[in-house]
Amino acid sequence: MAVARGVQEAMTRASWIRRMFERGAELVRQHGAQNVFDFTLGNPYLEPPAAFFDCLGELARRRGEGLHRYMPNAGFPQVRAAIAERLAGQEIFPGLRGEGVVMTVGAAGGMNIALKTLLDPGDEVIVLAPFFAEYGFYVANHGGVLKTVETSADFDVDVGAVAAAIGPRTKALIVNSPNNPTGRLYPRATLEALGGALAEAERRIGHPIYLIADDPYRELIYVDDPPPPAAVFHANSLLVYSWSKSLSVAGDRIGYVAVNPRADGAEAIAGGLTFTNRTLGYVNAPAVMQLAVTRLLDASIDVNWYRTRRDRLVAALRDLGFELRAPEGTFYLFPRSPDADDVAFVNRALEERVLLVPGTGFGRPGYVRLSYSVDDRTIDGGIAALARVMGRR
Repeated sequence: MAVARGVQEAMTRASWIRRMFERGAELVRQHGAQNVFDFTLGNPYLEPPAAFFDCLGELARRRGEGLHRYMPNAGFPQVRAAIAERLAGQEIFPGLRGEGVVMTVGAAGGMNIALKTLLDPGDEVIVLAPFFAEYGFYVANHGGVLKTVETSADFDVDVGAVAAAIGPRTKALIVNSPNNPTGRLYPRATLEALGGALAEAERRIGHPIYLIADDPYRELIYVDDPPPPAAVFHANSLLVYSWSKSLSVAGDRIGYVAVNPRADGAEAIAGGLTFTNRTLGYVNAPAVMQLAVTRLLDASIDVNWYRTRRDRLVAALRDLGFELRAPEGTFYLFPRSPDADDVAFVNRALEERVLLVPGTGFGRPGYVRLSYSVDDRTIDGGIAALARVMGRR
């Protein structure tokens, strides 16, 4: 067999998101882009803010400073220091210094170096279902074992279920809030209870459990007083961030991992992140993007653009008979599938050239995911096409 058995098996379970995207490309070839309504990919639709292009232009004109050479594998020291100062000033990680920040190739790169640093073969990582499907592959990449805990009917964390799932080999818990695919922003009270449960479990099993807060949607929130990142509520925590969504630069792959200075072994973990950043082949985050985002810490796309689309689609889907909860963040909706078999419903929608992602792909059958990071044509045509799908039930 040319391809490793493990990779071959993983490919057969590959992301439903990509599978549906590829199906969409086929439909576009057959029917034309104007007749296909694709809600599959969480691909930022907006252009980056004007300040981003101004910054890139200025950096591109600089000469003789060695900006494009290797730098320390953790990133430019001045960039790391600026991010640490910001996180400390926001009371996310008080006392954080630049040595506790590692610049990464997006949040995906950050998740992989964090898991590589923390996991021994056979260590367990808890994820909260529904969850971003790539987590399973990230954990498997580094010898870990994925352990799934269901969230509640309204997609909040079931703290008791998390506590019950923790065992001697539990090493980490991944918390993604606001959540992909549900858009659920976990409440402060939930995160406080979760932090308490993790601390109690650490005392019981005798070793740290690291909360990895995967926060690429932190700026895409539609409530006025959101809680801080989940990493704030547990001492043994890491914060993984990406500018992919806040600046609409998903193709430019820039993010960071910050280690809570209160964490057990914080200095050693930061060293491990730096080492794995190099040895997993990332080497370092893109130099120009590191320098750019440092100047854009207060910049963001127009979140109201997404809020308007959320509100419109929530109202339209409810009118069509979908049962759904309005998300507090991200650019996803996760309604209950009108058919108990979510894959069957997705296939029915394909007949009207509407592309959705089944909840099965996120560990929660019976639901479907729509990304509303799309243009008005897709929303208009998609609503009309879904009305036809629902009319044929």
